[in-house]
Amino acid sequence: MINRRSLLATGGLLAATGALTSAAPAAVAAAPEAELPTRNPLVEQRADPFVTPPTDGMYYLTGSVPEYDRVVIRGASTLDGLSAARERTIWRRPSSGTMGGYIWAPELHRIDGKWYVYFAAGDKDEPFRIRTYVLESPNADPRESGWVLRGQMVTAWDTFTLDATTFAHRGKRYFLWAQSEPGIATNSNLYIAEMASPLALKTAPVRIATPTLSWEVQGFKVNEGPAVLIRNGRVFVTFSASATDARYCMGLLTADENANLLDARSWTKSPSPVFTTNAATSQYGPGHNSFTTVGALDVLVYHARDYRDITGDPLFDPNRHTRVQRVHWNADGTPSFGVPVGKGGPIVRLSPLDAPSLVVRHYEYRLRVDGNVRELGDTQFRFVPGFLGAGTVALQSVNFPDRYVRGDVLRIDPFEDTDAYGRAASFVRVPGLSDSGAVSLRAGADTYLAHDNGRLVLSRPGGDRDARRRATFRLE
Repeated sequence: MINRRSLLATGGLLAATGALTSAAPAAVAAAPEAELPTRNPLVEQRADPFVTPPTDGMYYLTGSVPEYDRVVIRGASTLDGLSAARERTIWRRPSSGTMGGYIWAPELHRIDGKWYVYFAAGDKDEPFRIRTYVLESPNADPRESGWVLRGQMVTAWDTFTLDATTFAHRGKRYFLWAQSEPGIATNSNLYIAEMASPLALKTAPVRIATPTLSWEVQGFKVNEGPAVLIRNGRVFVTFSASATDARYCMGLLTADENANLLDARSWTKSPSPVFTTNAATSQYGPGHNSFTTVGALDVLVYHARDYRDITGDPLFDPNRHTRVQRVHWNADGTPSFGVPVGKGGPIVRLSPLDAPSLVVRHYEYRLRVDGNVRELGDTQFRFVPGFLGAGTVALQSVNFPDRYVRGDVLRIDPFEDTDAYGRAASFVRVPGLSDSGAVSLRAGADTYLAHDNGRLVLSRPGGDRDARRRATFRLE
């Protein structure tokens, strides 16, 4: 009889030995190379994070520091390497006068062979008199000295201005930012204009978003932090809304890639936020994002806190940490962000070999196999050590991390420190029965998880070729 064991519920680790009964020696399939960093957070106390696309083999990261007093850059050849990379201060605010106040949300862009940093700054005597300024460097490595302040980015109004980004599309370069417009009772709206140069606008600003929906006006009426992703025939702009506490969230604007981006009518705002606080994963106030890539994958870069309750003004709570996770794409070509994931290792989705367009998901905690699942978190899992010791694994739900896949009832159920739960939620992971580059999950001596016409079932495939395909899953 298997004895009860103690589980560290937060990590799924078991200090025990033993294995599932097996007719053959366990052969654990090699884990795929991690496509994204597994550490969460990637960098602590760096809010408003901006990571460049890979540039000459390097990623560069900048963001707001808790002191709000300087612009910093770090670089590494991988995203994961940014965590421990040396950070360089490239500019520090003056001790008095203009730009001597809060320094917020720098972004780093490579344009026409030079580097530019767009950042928001207040004045020493009026720290909330925030305007947008730009730094320029001719160096190939933005961490080197030689940055020159090129002055303020002038817009139509001399008002509260922040969170500027820039992007090129169809031979034109655009400036996209947040600003308080005279005569509109909001904290900030989103504006776009064509650029004459990296230092100046060519056209008048066009307002493309105003905070009016319930999730945009919690605490403050805010649209800010725009970020651009051009894919699938559309221009997507994510933005952040509401106060900077747990109510902070991300929205989405969409325009056709052939549309006139300087026409406000070209833009449509999604009615609901696309990325929000998730208590189950202990991630609060996700937002102010940017995008980068790893190979062909799009990657969301954002900040969030590990706790909800904040003492004092949330703007001065230092623990908005930089985090990254993969962006998936719905069948209709729209981005799917899922939930802000908590701590843990690589995240996978399981796709049956006999139905590659489908994925394993849970719905009302029951397991099934579906296609075009818009609730991304329902399809994401982590492999963690099994509850029966060496040679076994468990499948932990990403959006309900206290729940694990049970092979007896084919559900995700909360962890229980019992022999029955340990047996039901532990599997032997082996190279795929029909493809050694995939995986199969053995639940007993000759029983495997398998796909059967949209259902997830237990199967004894034996030597049957089709049955072995149904019991084989690719990881994505």
